[in-house]
Amino acid sequence: MLQLIAQKTESLKSFTDNNYAQAGFYWNYLLKNKEIRVNGKRVASDIPLEKGDVVQYFLTKKQEEKAAFYKVYEDEYFLIVDKESGVNSEAVFSALSREGECYFIHRLDRNTKGLLAFAKTKSAEEALLNAFLEKRVEKRYHALCFGHFPKAQDTLIAYLVKDEQKALVKVFNSPKSGGEKIITEYKVLKTVEGMSLAEITLHTGKTHQIRAHLAHMGCPIVGDMKYGNSLQNKAKQVARQCLVAKHLQLNLEGEFAYMSGKTWTSRFEVNE
Repeated sequence: MLQLIAQKTESLKSFTDNNYAQAGFYWNYLLKNKEIRVNGKRVASDIPLEKGDVVQYFLTKKQEEKAAFYKVYEDEYFLIVDKESGVNSEAVFSALSREGECYFIHRLDRNTKGLLAFAKTKSAEEALLNAFLEKRVEKRYHALCFGHFPKAQDTLIAYLVKDEQKALVKVFNSPKSGGEKIITEYKVLKTVEGMSLAEITLHTGKTHQIRAHLAHMGCPIVGDMKYGNSLQNKAKQVARQCLVAKHLQLNLEGEFAYMSGKTWTSRFEVNE
C-alpha cells in the first residue's frame, strides 16, 4: 500500500498520473475493484481531491513492480533515467522524490519514451538548468514518421504558437503574433513501407515541438493522436506516438565538468 497526500485541488486521475505511475497503469482495475481509498473511503470513480486529502493505493506486488522507468546513471549529484511510454514525467519525479532529495529539470510527453535528467542537490540543479538554458545539453530523438522527408538531412526554422484552450500548438513558416521561433534538425536513418525513421536534434525545446513541426512538414509521427494522421494510425493500430528521447549528452562546467561529454542511449526503439 502506498499513501500520498494531495497538495492542491485536482482530480484523482490527474493526481494519480502525476504521482504514482503504477496506479496509473492499472487505473481501471483499481477503480473497478475499489482498491483506492480517499480519506479512508473506497472510491469507484474519478473524484475531485482537495489539498490535504489522503489517498491510499492497494496494488498487488506484481502491479507495484511494473517498471515505469529505469535508472541508467546515478551519482551523488545527478540521476539519469529511461522513462516508459504512458508515464508522466511528474510521476517519475514523484517516485524519485520518495527515495530522497530530487530536482525536476525537464520533461517528456506522457507517451514519449526515453531519457530524463534529474538533479539531487541544489547546486547540481542550478548547473543543469544553466546547461539547458545555454544549450549545452544535446538531446537527440528517434521518430518513426509517415511519408518521406524532402531531403536526407536538413535544419528547419518555423514559428510555434500555443493554443492554451485546446492544449496544442500550431506551426507556421513565417513569424506570427505570440509565436516562438523553433529550430528542428532531422536526419533520415532509413525508409520502409511509406515511413521514415529519422533522428531529430532539437535546437530549441518548445512544447510539442517535434510532433507539431514534423506534422507541419507532412511527416507526422506514427501513433501521434494529437498532431498525426488518424486514418493511418488506425490502419497501423497504434495509439501512442513512436517517439523516443534516444540520446542525451551533458556538457557541464566547474565542479561538474566531470559530466561533460557523457552520453547516454535509451534502451527503447520507436517500433516497440
